[in-house]
Amino acid sequence: MFELIFLVFIILYFTQTIIFTIGIGKKYEKLPHEKLPSVSVIVAARNEEENILECLKSLDNLIYTSEKLEIIIVDDHSTDRTGEIIRKFIEDKKKFKLIIPQKQIGEVKGKANAIANALEIATGEVILTTDADCEVSPRWAETLASYYKEDVALVCGYTTQEGSTAFEGMQAVDFIYLLAVAAGAMNLGKPLSCIGNNMSYKRKVYDEIGGYAKIPFSVTEDFKLLMAFHKLKKYKIIYPLDKGGLVTSKPCSDFKSLYHQKKRWGVGGIDSDIIGYLVMATGFLTHTAMLAVPFFFSLPALYILLFKIIIDYLFLYPVYKRLELLYKFKHFISFQIYFIAYVFALPFILLGSRQVEWKGRKF
Repeated sequence: MFELIFLVFIILYFTQTIIFTIGIGKKYEKLPHEKLPSVSVIVAARNEEENILECLKSLDNLIYTSEKLEIIIVDDHSTDRTGEIIRKFIEDKKKFKLIIPQKQIGEVKGKANAIANALEIATGEVILTTDADCEVSPRWAETLASYYKEDVALVCGYTTQEGSTAFEGMQAVDFIYLLAVAAGAMNLGKPLSCIGNNMSYKRKVYDEIGGYAKIPFSVTEDFKLLMAFHKLKKYKIIYPLDKGGLVTSKPCSDFKSLYHQKKRWGVGGIDSDIIGYLVMATGFLTHTAMLAVPFFFSLPALYILLFKIIIDYLFLYPVYKRLELLYKFKHFISFQIYFIAYVFALPFILLGSRQVEWKGRKF
């Protein structure tokens, strides 16, 4: 009986994966270089003295027409040397601007309010956001901006993570997996999630939704913004698989910070619609059954478990290949163990306190 139930879950999971794979494979036309829009890159930084310099250097190396590019760094009331490092780096670079947020805009808080303050002075036709612990590829802005045909309102890019150890590597694989799922669903017209460290949107559509001033507070402000764009039902929201739009971020340094990250994402995911909950339910049931295999052990159950692992490996392989990233099998295996554990545990964690910690603040 257990094997039959497990098989049903795996069939649902496999079907879902095939759908995501179809979405990931969608291709989009790009603008010629001479028609690229003006862009404003916004980075909100709070207590990032260990990371901000590498981020600034990568932004300084962006390949883009100089008169069409501005970079706004927001020092979100840092209490360390973040502001000092920023000021020293940008003092002779005209394309950079530094601000400290002074206004409370709408109901948003923390990072979202910092970005909202920057948007009040941004002049670009397209807004790009990344995080202070990230490094962007030289053609990142050019790549995302090139997808802004007239009917496109929002474009997301992939983010990977630095990963040499098993702990870091499993986070890197997890990032690519989650973003591939998001991309597959988004490209089929059903946005499920996005990530603010590699996100862009058309300024005029941002103004059309009323901006952050009209968005309810959320610990995942990027998701709220995505859904506000989607509700307009007037524009395309796309997630192209393009190595030029790749961003590299720092992994969490320990399990405590990883726990807070996953909890924050989970709390934000509570606002998902029925499709989002069905995707999460399929994952939860499948991984719960995997955990139960040792208690109902049989060869058919073991074969089904191995089939699920193969599904995930083959799902990720073409994504890694297109992004020209190194796909280490040992990191994939550590990801599988970690994936089973957190997909099972997260719903129970969310039954308790939904308070989250982020950058020294509690929400």
